[in-house]
Amino acid sequence: MHTVISTTDLTRTYGDVVAVKSIDLEVAEGELFGLLGPNGSGKSTTVKLLTGQIRPDTGSMRVLDADVLADPVAVRAKVGIIPEQETPPSFLTAEEYLQFAARIRTLDNGVDERIAYWFDLLEFGETRDQLCKDLSRGTRQKLMVAQAFLHEPRLAIIDEPLINLDPVMQRTIKDFLTDYVRHGNTVFLSTHILSIAEEICSSVGILHRGALRYQGGIDTLREEHSSLEGAFLALVGKPAREA
Repeated sequence: MHTVISTTDLTRTYGDVVAVKSIDLEVAEGELFGLLGPNGSGKSTTVKLLTGQIRPDTGSMRVLDADVLADPVAVRAKVGIIPEQETPPSFLTAEEYLQFAARIRTLDNGVDERIAYWFDLLEFGETRDQLCKDLSRGTRQKLMVAQAFLHEPRLAIIDEPLINLDPVMQRTIKDFLTDYVRHGNTVFLSTHILSIAEEICSSVGILHRGALRYQGGIDTLREEHSSLEGAFLALVGKPAREA
């Protein structure tokens, strides 16, 4: 199967802190891949590296057959991205922001229909003329989800996409992601919420203190540890509590 994300010896430090340590990672086309880890494990740094927002100290990365270091702008143009706790520009309305996102992605045809689809799917059409600064945190998150998938990318790299959303909307987006991958696309999802990964991901990577402790199928982890939670706790060095 074709590889859409690959890294070799990927390392990034912040001063004396090693945020990402010699990561060799591969994600195949058609996967719903979950990058898991405790807070501070290096998940968001990995997302920023893969999307060309920051540069590594050492190592290489390829995303959709493009060298991220050589042309990060081209990579960002192809990929759907939800950065960590990003918010849309406060001075634009919700409609204006999605129109802006469409222009950035050089969409020419069916833009209004695509925007209408997302307002309908995520049930926030009544806010289309409101300034982003006046939107609730949940509605701003819906807007970030919509802009990431507006151009129907082959690959989406999304960091905690369900933050600030109620359970009903979380269900809607999880169903969308599952269906999106079923149609041959790939999703790279960073989260610390194990239940999300266990429910929708086909494979996972587990980070701890910047190092990739595991990459592979969830079923393999279940066979070895009976649950994803048990595997996660074992790999990050925290044994599960006894019943």
